[in-house]
Amino acid sequence: MKNWFQSGAPWIWMTAGTVSLSLVAVLGLLLLIGWKGLSYFWPAPVYQFEVDGPAHPQVLIGEIYEVRSVPVRQLAEAGRDVSALSGDRVNRYLVKIGNRERVSLDFITLLEPDIKSRTLAMDVAVIDRLKNGKFYGYPIAFVEDGKRLPLSEFPFALARADQIRSQIKMLQDTAIVQVSQQLDQLHRQERRQGTQATFTQQRERLERQFRQLEMELIALRQQLDDRALLVREMTGETVRLPLDQVLNIWYPNNMSLMDKIAHWGYQVAQFVSEAPREANTEGGVFPAIFGTVLMVLLMSVIVTPLGVMAAIYLHEYAGKNSFTKLIRIAVINLAGVPSIVYGVFGLGFFVYMVGGSIDELFFSEKLPTPTFGTPGILWSALTLAILTLPVVIVSTEEGLARIPSSVRHGSLALGATQAETLWRIVLPMASPAIMTGLILAVARAAGEVAPLMLVGVVKMAPALPVDEHFPYLHLERKFMHLGYHIYDVGFQSPNVEAARPLVYATSFLLVTVIVGLNLTAIGIRNHLREKFRALEQ
Repeated sequence: MKNWFQSGAPWIWMTAGTVSLSLVAVLGLLLLIGWKGLSYFWPAPVYQFEVDGPAHPQVLIGEIYEVRSVPVRQLAEAGRDVSALSGDRVNRYLVKIGNRERVSLDFITLLEPDIKSRTLAMDVAVIDRLKNGKFYGYPIAFVEDGKRLPLSEFPFALARADQIRSQIKMLQDTAIVQVSQQLDQLHRQERRQGTQATFTQQRERLERQFRQLEMELIALRQQLDDRALLVREMTGETVRLPLDQVLNIWYPNNMSLMDKIAHWGYQVAQFVSEAPREANTEGGVFPAIFGTVLMVLLMSVIVTPLGVMAAIYLHEYAGKNSFTKLIRIAVINLAGVPSIVYGVFGLGFFVYMVGGSIDELFFSEKLPTPTFGTPGILWSALTLAILTLPVVIVSTEEGLARIPSSVRHGSLALGATQAETLWRIVLPMASPAIMTGLILAVARAAGEVAPLMLVGVVKMAPALPVDEHFPYLHLERKFMHLGYHIYDVGFQSPNVEAARPLVYATSFLLVTVIVGLNLTAIGIRNHLREKFRALEQ
């Protein structure tokens, strides 16, 4: 046994076991988040409950969201009459009944003894809407221009409604925005040069175009207002749902396994490609995905050259003295500064000082409304670049230190200058280390939330930072971020129970985005390592 310990074998087994335990923990966490998030999009069965209410029996329709066994003693302490209950525990059902505009609560709690019967509600429909969440009920008929049509006409009307909504969105995001920007630009010219006849004619022409576009918009919306779906809800009352609010409809209890798989894929695709609704508790997260990726790319473009140049100076040019050591200590200590401090620095320096100066020099006609003197994606990228700069500097300098001095001396002996040696020999050999630093920077920046709350991220962004209007990339705009979206949905949502699965889904999506960015960087690093491996020999 003593020889076995002295051979070092126990340490090998201990380290291998620790690595295995860490991998199991990480994979288990990812599987839990993925299961909790992705199962939300599966079409759950809808039940019809007959319940003994306080005064009279009632009928409820909804999905079983959670089943929990609670002690009878806990119910007694809460004031519940438990004299008719047997046993020590009883099942409590959390049922999502939807129909938010007609029922005060989106969820209702039922005790198993109060449920007289529970059956699958065949032919019940789940209707996804723009407002007030999902609606559960039995479709009766489709109404168009006051005429009652059979339900078989509804799928075609819904497809047509999707086309009209796309036309409305295109009209709002392109033509109306373009005319509004031209009117705003004309107004600024009038402020600078004074009202002139030419400006008056242009303004009248633009105002006519704007009124015409508004009339087209009203006409398209009127086409949706004339159509509606008649649905019988759980109380037996017939409800009219305007088609302009209906996004999708499905019958979960009538679907086959393949239908459910296809519906699940469609819901996941919608979650990834749509904008959020209902205070971020409905809809998708595409603006948050776009904002996260764009911010990380901007941060990478900024931090990589700064970090590489700083590392080159410290290792290749700076003298080996106390001042250089002090700079290295300062760089290392910067990595331990809390991220919220960087956010305060970015707000004070980048937003108020730099952005305010840019507004005074180039956008004075828009003042007091700020253009760059307000939080935006550019300042967020710069703040995170400063935050992750120590990581890139340290990683690059370590890569430069691993390159043998003989390589530099051989290049200089062949007549190359120091700059040529750095550009053609040293930097290519150090590129894997540079990519390693960038990978670490991306992994940290993509998950940061605290500094972004001060320098650019918002709950709901009215427009993406990239669009088809000049200058196409709008660095001054605020943006959405997956990390902040998780915080907002999980802790600021008005409907916590409904938003909980979205927290898991968005968390899984954030991990997927970070892993995708890292795998891309790792692939580039491995390619560079193989490409310049011959220089190391």
